[in-house]
Amino acid sequence: MSVQYGFFFDQTLCSGCHACQVSCNDKNDLEAGRIFRRIIETEGGVFTPQNKAYTHNVYSYFTSLACNHCDNPKCVEACPSGAMHKNPDTGIVSVNQNRCIGCRYCTWACPYGAPQYNEAAGRMSKCDFCADLVAEGEAPACVAACPLQALDYGPIEELRAKYGTVAETKDLPLASITNPNLVIKPHKNAR
Repeated sequence: MSVQYGFFFDQTLCSGCHACQVSCNDKNDLEAGRIFRRIIETEGGVFTPQNKAYTHNVYSYFTSLACNHCDNPKCVEACPSGAMHKNPDTGIVSVNQNRCIGCRYCTWACPYGAPQYNEAAGRMSKCDFCADLVAEGEAPACVAACPLQALDYGPIEELRAKYGTVAETKDLPLASITNPNLVIKPHKNAR
């Protein structure tokens, strides 16, 4: 493999504005209900009575999540037609629309829920890392749209050297399941 692309996401910066999700939907012309990048909100903590007041440890944070173009993609393993495949040059996991039979096994196998059923086509679809934009030297639509620069992309080894190796938080599956090409700077309450 020439390079393995991946994403970096900084939970400490994300405001949950959905700009990444909207830009992805626009770029891919997705109808309502089919989402390649989604925002997950996590809330927690409690208010505790103390004398005549309350103290709290309440928190809220967001996770922007798309396909992680995993080293061990469960969607590829589950695909009976061979339509779901990993590009050996870029590491990007894609769907060959000519081979897809729309069985949805990939969706059931993916712990991140990345593959999405395209009702109109009767086939699966998913984040392709905006491979067309990346080939032109541009950032994926989600990365370019983030107003707080909570997303970054690039060769995963460069991202890990720059940001570390954390690839899971308490709200995500264990990284050992698929070995995602994702680096996260976790919110303090996500560890």
